[in-house]
Amino acid sequence: MKTLVVSATKAEAAHVPAHLPVLVTGVGKVAAASAVASELARAEADGSAYDLVVNIGSAGALHDHLEGLHEIGSVLNHDLSADVLRGFGYDPQEWLEVGPAEGLRLATGDVFVSDPVVRGVLAERADLVDMEGYAVAWACRQAGVPVRLVKHISDKADEGAMDWLTLVDLSARALGDWLRISLPRR
Repeated sequence: MKTLVVSATKAEAAHVPAHLPVLVTGVGKVAAASAVASELARAEADGSAYDLVVNIGSAGALHDHLEGLHEIGSVLNHDLSADVLRGFGYDPQEWLEVGPAEGLRLATGDVFVSDPVVRGVLAERADLVDMEGYAVAWACRQAGVPVRLVKHISDKADEGAMDWLTLVDLSARALGDWLRISLPRR
Protein backbone atom coordinates (compact mmCIF):
# COMPACT_ATOMS: atom_id res chain seq x y z
CA MET A 1 0.00 0.00 0.00
CA LYS A 2 1.42 3.35 -1.05
CA THR A 3 0.71 5.93 1.66
CA LEU A 4 1.27 9.69 1.64
CA VAL A 5 1.67 11.47 4.97
CA VAL A 6 0.36 15.05 4.87
CA SER A 7 1.26 17.74 7.39
CA ALA A 8 0.71 21.48 7.42
CA THR A 9 4.17 22.31 8.77
CA LYS A 10 7.66 20.85 8.87
CA ALA A 11 7.51 21.09 12.65
CA GLU A 12 4.52 18.72 12.84
CA ALA A 13 6.23 16.28 10.43
CA ALA A 14 9.62 16.40 12.17
CA HIS A 15 9.43 12.80 13.45
CA VAL A 16 7.73 11.03 10.53
CA PRO A 17 9.62 7.79 9.85
CA ALA A 18 12.05 8.16 6.94
CA HIS A 19 10.39 5.40 4.86
CA LEU A 20 7.16 7.39 4.49
CA PRO A 21 6.73 10.11 1.87
CA VAL A 22 5.66 13.45 3.38
CA LEU A 23 3.86 16.39 1.82
CA VAL A 24 4.09 19.65 3.80
CA THR A 25 1.21 21.79 2.57
CA GLY A 26 1.53 25.06 4.42
CA VAL A 27 -0.98 26.47 6.90
CA GLY A 28 -4.68 26.85 6.20
CA LYS A 29 -7.41 25.30 4.09
CA VAL A 30 -6.47 26.76 0.71
CA ALA A 31 -2.81 25.75 1.01
CA ALA A 32 -3.74 22.26 2.21
CA ALA A 33 -6.41 21.57 -0.41
CA SER A 34 -4.33 22.81 -3.33
CA ALA A 35 -1.15 21.00 -2.27
CA VAL A 36 -2.94 17.69 -1.70
CA ALA A 37 -4.96 17.92 -4.91
CA SER A 38 -1.82 18.74 -6.91
CA GLU A 39 0.17 15.86 -5.41
CA LEU A 40 -2.63 13.33 -5.90
CA ALA A 41 -3.09 14.43 -9.53
CA ARG A 42 0.67 14.27 -10.17
CA ALA A 43 0.93 10.77 -8.69
CA GLU A 44 -2.09 9.55 -10.66
CA ALA A 45 -0.70 10.98 -13.91
CA ASP A 46 2.71 9.35 -13.55
CA GLY A 47 1.35 5.95 -12.49
CA SER A 48 2.40 6.18 -8.85
CA ALA A 49 -1.02 6.82 -7.32
CA TYR A 50 -1.45 6.69 -3.57
CA ASP A 51 -3.70 4.12 -1.90
CA LEU A 52 -4.06 6.14 1.30
CA VAL A 53 -3.42 9.64 2.65
CA VAL A 54 -2.77 10.11 6.36
CA ASN A 55 -3.12 13.69 7.57
CA ILE A 56 -1.18 14.22 10.79
CA GLY A 57 -0.98 17.34 12.87
CA SER A 58 -1.50 19.15 16.11
CA ALA A 59 -4.94 20.27 17.22
CA GLY A 60 -6.52 22.32 19.94
CA ALA A 61 -8.82 20.57 22.43
CA LEU A 62 -12.28 22.10 22.68
CA HIS A 63 -13.07 20.15 25.86
CA ASP A 64 -10.81 20.20 28.92
CA HIS A 65 -10.82 16.42 29.46
CA LEU A 66 -9.26 15.67 26.06
CA GLU A 67 -5.55 15.05 25.61
CA GLY A 68 -3.23 12.82 23.62
CA LEU A 69 -3.58 11.35 20.14
CA HIS A 70 -6.88 10.73 18.34
CA GLU A 71 -8.15 9.44 15.01
CA ILE A 72 -10.88 11.67 13.66
CA GLY A 73 -14.32 10.29 12.81
CA SER A 74 -15.79 13.37 11.15
CA VAL A 75 -14.58 16.82 10.20
CA LEU A 76 -16.44 20.14 10.00
CA ASN A 77 -15.64 23.13 7.81
CA HIS A 78 -16.49 25.52 10.66
CA ASP A 79 -15.98 28.91 9.05
CA LEU A 80 -18.35 28.34 6.15
CA SER A 81 -21.78 30.04 5.98
CA ALA A 82 -23.46 26.65 5.63
CA ASP A 83 -26.95 27.72 6.72
CA VAL A 84 -26.98 30.60 4.23
CA LEU A 85 -25.82 28.32 1.40
CA ARG A 86 -28.50 25.77 2.29
CA GLY A 87 -31.04 28.60 2.17
CA PHE A 88 -29.92 29.31 -1.39
CA GLY A 89 -30.50 25.66 -2.28
CA TYR A 90 -26.89 24.49 -2.17
CA ASP A 91 -25.52 21.61 -0.10
CA PRO A 92 -22.41 23.02 1.60
CA GLN A 93 -21.26 19.55 2.74
CA GLU A 94 -19.76 21.12 5.84
CA TRP A 95 -19.37 17.72 7.57
CA LEU A 96 -17.30 14.89 6.08
CA GLU A 97 -17.13 11.38 7.54
CA VAL A 98 -13.49 10.31 7.48
CA GLY A 99 -12.95 7.61 10.07
CA PRO A 100 -14.40 5.41 12.74
CA ALA A 101 -17.84 6.34 14.05
CA GLU A 102 -16.40 6.53 17.57
CA GLY A 103 -13.68 8.94 16.39
CA LEU A 104 -13.66 12.51 17.58
CA ARG A 105 -15.20 15.43 15.69
CA LEU A 106 -12.69 17.90 14.26
CA ALA A 107 -13.55 21.50 13.33
CA THR A 108 -11.35 22.98 10.61
CA GLY A 109 -11.12 26.66 9.75
CA ASP A 110 -8.73 29.38 8.79
CA VAL A 111 -8.88 30.82 12.30
CA PHE A 112 -6.11 30.05 14.80
CA VAL A 113 -8.29 29.48 17.85
CA SER A 114 -6.89 31.04 21.01
CA ASP A 115 -10.01 32.89 22.18
CA PRO A 116 -12.06 31.15 24.91
CA VAL A 117 -15.31 32.55 23.44
CA VAL A 118 -14.57 31.09 19.99
CA ARG A 119 -13.51 27.85 21.69
CA GLY A 120 -16.84 27.66 23.53
CA VAL A 121 -18.87 28.14 20.35
CA LEU A 122 -16.87 25.47 18.49
CA ALA A 123 -17.13 23.07 21.46
CA GLU A 124 -20.87 22.88 20.88
CA ARG A 125 -20.21 21.15 17.54
CA ALA A 126 -16.79 19.50 17.75
CA ASP A 127 -14.10 18.07 20.02
CA LEU A 128 -10.89 19.37 18.41
CA VAL A 129 -9.93 22.25 16.13
CA ASP A 130 -7.28 22.59 13.42
CA MET A 131 -6.68 24.55 10.22
CA GLU A 132 -6.23 21.86 7.51
CA GLY A 133 -8.06 18.58 8.21
CA TYR A 134 -11.25 19.34 6.31
CA ALA A 135 -9.32 20.58 3.28
CA VAL A 136 -7.16 17.45 3.15
CA ALA A 137 -10.25 15.24 3.49
CA TRP A 138 -12.07 17.20 0.77
CA ALA A 139 -9.16 16.92 -1.71
CA CYS A 140 -8.85 13.18 -1.04
CA ARG A 141 -12.57 12.65 -1.47
CA GLN A 142 -12.53 14.52 -4.78
CA ALA A 143 -9.64 12.32 -5.96
CA GLY A 144 -11.20 9.09 -4.68
CA VAL A 145 -8.31 8.35 -2.31
CA PRO A 146 -9.05 7.10 1.22
CA VAL A 147 -7.91 9.41 4.02
CA ARG A 148 -7.28 9.13 7.74
CA LEU A 149 -6.92 12.16 10.01
CA VAL A 150 -4.78 11.65 13.10
CA LYS A 151 -4.35 14.59 15.45
CA HIS A 152 -2.40 15.12 18.65
CA ILE A 153 -3.65 17.70 21.12
CA SER A 154 -1.06 20.43 21.54
CA ASP A 155 -3.15 22.93 23.50
CA LYS A 156 -6.62 23.80 24.80
CA ALA A 157 -7.49 26.27 22.00
CA ASP A 158 -7.32 29.13 24.47
CA GLU A 159 -4.69 31.73 25.36
CA GLY A 160 -2.22 28.88 25.92
CA ALA A 161 -2.37 28.08 22.20
CA MET A 162 -0.09 31.04 21.64
CA ASP A 163 2.72 28.78 22.98
CA TRP A 164 2.21 26.43 19.99
CA LEU A 165 5.80 26.87 18.79
CA THR A 166 7.11 25.43 22.05
CA LEU A 167 4.42 22.70 22.22
CA VAL A 168 4.41 21.35 18.68
CA ASP A 169 7.42 19.03 19.07
CA LEU A 170 5.52 16.95 21.66
CA SER A 171 2.78 16.48 19.09
CA ALA A 172 5.29 15.68 16.34
CA ARG A 173 6.93 12.98 18.49
CA ALA A 174 3.59 11.35 19.36
CA LEU A 175 2.52 11.41 15.71
CA GLY A 176 5.86 9.94 14.60
CA ASP A 177 5.50 7.12 17.14
CA TRP A 178 1.94 6.41 15.93
CA LEU A 179 3.14 6.26 12.30
CA ARG A 180 5.98 3.85 13.21
CA ILE A 181 3.48 1.50 14.82
CA SER A 182 0.58 1.95 12.37
CA LEU A 183 2.50 2.14 9.09
CA PRO A 184 5.67 0.08 9.57
CA ARG A 185 8.23 -0.38 6.81
CA ARG A 186 7.22 -3.29 4.60
